[in-house]
Amino acid sequence: MKCISVVVLAILISMLVSCQSEYQKLEKKELASGKIENELYLGLELGMTKKQFFTTCWNLNKKRILNNGPSELSVEYKLTLPSGKPAEMRFYPKFKDERIYEMPIEFSYDGWAPWNEELNSENLSNDVKDLFEEWYGPGFIEVSNTDKSQVAQVKVDGNRRVRIYVKHTSAVRVDIVDLNVIKDLNENPS
Repeated sequence: MKCISVVVLAILISMLVSCQSEYQKLEKKELASGKIENELYLGLELGMTKKQFFTTCWNLNKKRILNNGPSELSVEYKLTLPSGKPAEMRFYPKFKDERIYEMPIEFSYDGWAPWNEELNSENLSNDVKDLFEEWYGPGFIEVSNTDKSQVAQVKVDGNRRVRIYVKHTSAVRVDIVDLNVIKDLNENPS
């Protein structure tokens, strides 16, 4: 009887493990590695204090690398994407305990117009993925909901997750998060 219970338990565990998505397996493996990847871009990092963030942005602004974005809480960076097309990157971090734990970013091509197919959001999404592969290396996987109405490109390196998805017809959103902090926020919501 004890042998049958062990076999049934082994089958159940096997079924649970096989039900995990490729992404869930990747996230679990990367978090278990203990590897810490805090690098973002332009000298910014996950875990950086608010003061360090503002000082870094201020210094980059003085060098005319960054500008104030169109809203009060955004920083704008003009860059050329791997395709050679000029774009704008707007960002402003989220803080927990005065430290960056999430960096939402929005990309758009300069000169976007609905009739310009070359600058559509699908091409922009691929271009942004190519940029992040230059910055962080290959390894993005496609994840989606069951009906594939929402698709994202995701890469996990240790604690850092990068998720790229189309926000709307002219913009692509990137969310970079520290999974250790997200896990803590989910377990301790207050």
